Amino acid sequence: MRGMTTPEPQPASHEDLTPATRIVALGREERAPGSQVGAPLVLTSTYVADGPANYARNGNPTWSAFEEALGSLEGGDALVFGSGMAAVAAVLSFVPVGGTVVVPHAPYSGVVVTLGERAARGELTVRHVEVTDVDEVVAALDGADLLWLESPTNPLLEIADLPALLSAARERGVLTVVDNTFATPLLQQPLALGADLVMHSVTKYLSGHSDVILGAVITTRDEAGQARNARLQRHRSLYGAIAGPFETWLALRGLRTLHVRLERACANAATLAERLTTHPGVTRTRYPGFGAIISFEIDGSAEQAEVVAATTRIVVNSTSLGAVETQIERRRRQPGEPEAVPVNLLRLSVGIEDVEDLWADLDHAIRVATA
Repeated sequence: MRGMTTPEPQPASHEDLTPATRIVALGREERAPGSQVGAPLVLTSTYVADGPANYARNGNPTWSAFEEALGSLEGGDALVFGSGMAAVAAVLSFVPVGGTVVVPHAPYSGVVVTLGERAARGELTVRHVEVTDVDEVVAALDGADLLWLESPTNPLLEIADLPALLSAARERGVLTVVDNTFATPLLQQPLALGADLVMHSVTKYLSGHSDVILGAVITTRDEAGQARNARLQRHRSLYGAIAGPFETWLALRGLRTLHVRLERACANAATLAERLTTHPGVTRTRYPGFGAIISFEIDGSAEQAEVVAATTRIVVNSTSLGAVETQIERRRRQPGEPEAVPVNLLRLSVGIEDVEDLWADLDHAIRVATA
């Protein structure tokens, strides 16, 4: 129309937006008349020659869409892997033969088993530390190659002083990785605190619906991080640790609602943790004050803890976490779970159901088991 002025173009980057907005806005096709609003699902095993990728083991637009969104949230460059354990294996590929890994006493059991098997073969040395003791961790860093951190830890929910530990490791030239699965990038961004690598079990909160198995590793955007990213890409392609496009598309769809899911789950968790603390059938409640995971120990045996998990009507007795449904499990039932985890400890992943329904369900199950 006559007299209309051309509007100023909006910034191409979304980095000035809040994480809640970036979750929704990133990982989409360029906006143009007739373009699709949702991210594309690309199902192909190969590509016409002379493009950015020649074979689907080396790249997929659906991966790229998810990686763009997750990388922005963590403040780095993301790579999606076929599972959380595939991501763990990729990170451990940085440890040279005969190298040393410093790890908490009670991290995720898959990490415990992997490190234990490799140590038994003489491939590396493992130094276990009390992750809440800064001096102990720092003392263990001398001559180490990798510092593996969880904060909160799984399932004891211990909190590490990440800035102090990451700084000490950097001063000593020790590579650092933080498993950020429990906190998610909405509650904690380890790269900004000094980590070299961040990993996720995408299966959990990022996807959020108990329907995919995926992992991810995020590297820093500096020169060293770019070199690590290239090495991780080669590992992913060479060893076939690739993600299915459909699973990645589902994870991206799940990621869109992470902000609202986590907000509700965290509110529910805070309420349940407060009530569990004073429950007569509970001897200890572990809750770090943020996030949606609670671990609690009942006043009874391992068998009685199993009764709690088996008696709930709404809460699901299952081994995973981070989904819309609330899930509970006695962790020591899992092979490889560290002995530091009490036998009567139950890990509760709080979902988005009505909190009063959840409380009535848990209260009943605990009273039945401890009567």
